[in-house]
Amino acid sequence: MFGRRRTRATTNDSAADPAAGSTTTEEPVIPQTVADAAIRHLPERVDPLADLRALPVPPARGWAVRDGGRDHHVGTPVLWQGTTTQLAGLYPFVGGSGSRVRGVPIGHDLHTHEPVGLHPGDWLKTGLISNTGLWVQAQPGVGKSAFAKRLGTGLCAFGWMLFVPADVKGEYTALIRRLGGTVIKVGRGHDAINPLDPGPLAALLATTSGRERDALRESIRARQTTLLEGLLLLELGRAPTPTERNLVSRAIDLATDAAADNQPTIPEVRAVLEAAPQLLLSAARVHDNRERYYDLTREVLSSFDLLVEGPLRGLFDRRSTARLDPSSSATSLDISVLDEETDEVVAAAMLCSWAWGAGMIEARQAGQGRNILWIQDEAWRALRTGSGLVEKSDRLTRLNRHKGVASVYLTHSMDDLEALPSEEDRAKARGIAARCAIHVYGGLPASELRSLTVSLSSREKNMLSSWQSAGTWVPGQRHPGRGLYLIKAGERAGLPVRMNLTQSEIGLYNTDSAFDTPPATAVA
Repeated sequence: MFGRRRTRATTNDSAADPAAGSTTTEEPVIPQTVADAAIRHLPERVDPLADLRALPVPPARGWAVRDGGRDHHVGTPVLWQGTTTQLAGLYPFVGGSGSRVRGVPIGHDLHTHEPVGLHPGDWLKTGLISNTGLWVQAQPGVGKSAFAKRLGTGLCAFGWMLFVPADVKGEYTALIRRLGGTVIKVGRGHDAINPLDPGPLAALLATTSGRERDALRESIRARQTTLLEGLLLLELGRAPTPTERNLVSRAIDLATDAAADNQPTIPEVRAVLEAAPQLLLSAARVHDNRERYYDLTREVLSSFDLLVEGPLRGLFDRRSTARLDPSSSATSLDISVLDEETDEVVAAAMLCSWAWGAGMIEARQAGQGRNILWIQDEAWRALRTGSGLVEKSDRLTRLNRHKGVASVYLTHSMDDLEALPSEEDRAKARGIAARCAIHVYGGLPASELRSLTVSLSSREKNMLSSWQSAGTWVPGQRHPGRGLYLIKAGERAGLPVRMNLTQSEIGLYNTDSAFDTPPATAVA
């Protein structure tokens, strides 16, 4: 071995005699290479794992012993959850995120597998949030509507009422009927609603008196005035002037007093304006000069003509043929027959539906109803048709926690807000989003994350971005963001949740049913 000394025996004449003994001498061995010389100067190394290496090494499949459970690999363990009482003695336990299970079961936390529940009313009472507004935003097809439907179904079980005031696509109809609710289909050849109808408040007006009745009447009047101003804005292309607003509100009073049931219609309000009674002449400050009066009201009267005789003819120009029932478990106003109409028609229909449904909220505030989950889907399609409509819709559907209402706003992108006609409208729409205490996000592109109204950590941003891309061209693969949501409330860390639908929910929540029908056989 290199680096060791070798010995060599030498003999002399006396060495021939064995008795004389022999002697040996050591001579240094000259190294043959440079490496050999370097090794000679290295200290001897000690293996710290020598004792461990000396132990027997088990084979790949484990020791061949009786009942040894030999296997070729170690399988992935299954995570089970339970209380310390049920699983006493097992360790370690999975630490939860601290979210409450109470409320509507949305799904399981992606990190801890802890069940996550959501209940706007309970969260408000326990101080987790300051209002009951929900902002739901995600790409199309990842489950925004499914989230809203799951929440609405669960709250119905808690005694709430699910209300969809303007179902543009009719996608909530099957669910409402399954819940035993009321579906009012609005359109030509279907039910008609009078947007100036007090709704459930009409019965309260007949049973109250004094200041309480006056307060109810003023609430109804304010809603009727706001609605007509919004409809005029659509037709005029501008906001009504103060004089026009004053004349319209006074015409509503006169038409209400003249109606046998105190429920005027839009044609009756137009008739009062056109008749030019003395009260309106005085309000217009024209004395008895009718020509001057008609100069001031010409555009308003023409707009009313379009509402009654134009594209909306037969929809909102007569008395209601259906009634809202505050005791119903769920209600929707299905305007899907108007989906192919112009945006102006759809916007007018949505405004009328919101105004009619607002009566139910007012009735609930007066103690005649239940808590309401108000779902607004496709709302921005109506609001982008005219400057100022955001303010009108906010007045009709404003979030007030003392009214016992939780409003859900669904949108695909913050770009929907940027499509509004004026910067003032866009600022008010962003304010509506910012005021919502609960934000629910699905898969979103990275460019969209910069415009959100809540703060997200880098981990949350990366997670939302990873949910938005399908990532494969193989057909039949599940979209990676389908059923995944990030629930945010304030500055708290968000709750990433996976929602799995039951078999009955898959059919009720399906928004792609139009593609489920097999194509017709081609005929040559």
